[in-house]
Amino acid sequence: MAGCAFSRLGPKALVIEEADMSNRTRTSSTLTLDTDLGYWKQRGGGRRSRRFHSLLGAVMLWGLAGPLGHSAEAAPTPPKTQARPKSSEESRRFALLVDRFVLELGQHYPSETTDLGLHDHDPDLEDLTPAGVQKTLAWLLDWDRRLAAIDPEHLSVDEQLDLKLLRHSLVTRRFSLHDLPDHKRRPNAYSGLASRSVNAILKRSYAPLAEKLPSVVSRLRKASALIRQAPQQLDDVSVASVDVTLRTLPATIEFFRRDVPLAFASVSDPAKQKQLKDACEETALALTGLQDHLRKEGRAKAKPDFALGEDLFRRALFAEEMIDTPIDQLLTQAEAELSRLRTEFQKTAARIDAKKSAQETQTAVAQDHPQPSELLAYTASRLAAQRKFLFDHNIVTVPSEVLPQVQETPPFMRATTLASMDTPGPYEKASEAYYYITLPDPTWKPAETEDFLRGAHNRPLIDVVTIHEAFPGHYVQYLWMSRLSKVRQVAQVESNSEGWAHYAEEMMMEEGYAKSDPKVRLMQLQDALLRAARFVAGIRMHCRGMTQAQAEAFFVREGLQMKTVAELEARRGTQDPLYIVYTYGKLQILKLRADYQAQQGSAYSLRQFHDTLLRYGRAPLSLIRAAMLGPSPKL
Repeated sequence: MAGCAFSRLGPKALVIEEADMSNRTRTSSTLTLDTDLGYWKQRGGGRRSRRFHSLLGAVMLWGLAGPLGHSAEAAPTPPKTQARPKSSEESRRFALLVDRFVLELGQHYPSETTDLGLHDHDPDLEDLTPAGVQKTLAWLLDWDRRLAAIDPEHLSVDEQLDLKLLRHSLVTRRFSLHDLPDHKRRPNAYSGLASRSVNAILKRSYAPLAEKLPSVVSRLRKASALIRQAPQQLDDVSVASVDVTLRTLPATIEFFRRDVPLAFASVSDPAKQKQLKDACEETALALTGLQDHLRKEGRAKAKPDFALGEDLFRRALFAEEMIDTPIDQLLTQAEAELSRLRTEFQKTAARIDAKKSAQETQTAVAQDHPQPSELLAYTASRLAAQRKFLFDHNIVTVPSEVLPQVQETPPFMRATTLASMDTPGPYEKASEAYYYITLPDPTWKPAETEDFLRGAHNRPLIDVVTIHEAFPGHYVQYLWMSRLSKVRQVAQVESNSEGWAHYAEEMMMEEGYAKSDPKVRLMQLQDALLRAARFVAGIRMHCRGMTQAQAEAFFVREGLQMKTVAELEARRGTQDPLYIVYTYGKLQILKLRADYQAQQGSAYSLRQFHDTLLRYGRAPLSLIRAAMLGPSPKL
């Protein structure tokens, strides 16, 4: 999970937006899951925050001394690609267009460019009004015409891939504004944009707080105006979307009334403090008005069916992920992987204790956790141990020796994360990289704290989460960003970024990580089962008529998840049909690895494969596959 989304920690309920965290609350009898994602992990166009809100890594120290254990000179050189005719003039034209695109991006996607580390448009907000959407659509079409005028035959092979990637990103953005518009379908598009865009300014220390405060005030006022227009624009809403939003709005409102002012508490200017307080209250009142609307006429007018239908689901897969595999074939792959993982889970649980059921073993494993005072230090020790494992086993080049700083989640971010990697965008001046851990609330009762630690921070699970987030997951993938082209720095698909992080968990087990401790393997399989169950359920819910209640039962029966987790995952599936991409991406990388190994023969090494893969950034895996294997791979 590239940074967890909206969660509210309290003694009565745990509200989780990033459902990847949901499987961490399995042992609780007193701590309940009472809500869902306040804004789902976003994809494409107006839904692109997910791509940048936790750009996992810092571009630091590349080439100064080389990564620990591997000098820069020792890094393997990717296989040479076939030379093609190249025109320096056409390459220059393309480079200038890319520069111009990034420069103009903030005019239409200002919160996205804040995450990228470009701050000229920090006071602005995405315009989801009809006029604003039409203006952005026209801009996207104009850019497609500009890029279509570039002759790919006169570009290098790498530039050709970048051209395809950038043009596909335009397809993604157009699709999310026109064909599958969140601002018409999901009330959370408004509350999520408000909280996400403000938090993008809060979380990075690129400027003094007093200088950032006016931008936050400006965004709050624009968010308030947009939220007040939401009831008139939401004309294709499902009951499930209404229910999800109503579950998360109270925590979102509290974020603006409490956490945002708290983030600027050190600013001494009374006038600025009043401006901030008034703007926060204005946003909170606008959200309260949206909440009242949804409870009354909003839910009454909502349509009962949440499913996209097979045609729209298929088009969404291609527009957002460049996946064109037939739906039936995808479902077959998903069901086979779920069955495989379930068998492995049972076998691993029996290795730990053959006398207990797998569920009993799962509960027992979760009892081993650090105490609150030990949690940060323990997590930091796992980072170092995992990085050392990568070097010792020659797994991947790590472009920096700098570890992220493990810190307690700041108070204003407790509403948005349990554990997350938060590092600068590729253009950010601020260089700090944080691995945030949310500690138990000190006001909780001992039993509530114990339940929280078992579910969210047991020792074996900490290892799995750290692999996914840091070594060699999102953090290492992002550390490679300094070597990439500008296009690959700003464009991505989730089947690559989340697929890589999920693949990393399984790959590390294959390479012998925690080989003597099957408890870590059990937690890795637990998370893998959750994602594989999403793969199946997402397709069945949107293409095969599976109801939300049937999905809940499926996550329990076939995904081996706890009931509270199953309820959350089924609700998420009504809103985020493409949460299938975690397992899909993992499977595609595994297949690419096997084919690449067959092609390379005796020259193959795992580190070479990973380094070659990472130099393509987070592009669609189909593009990377063609680039790595060529038109006629020796299979």
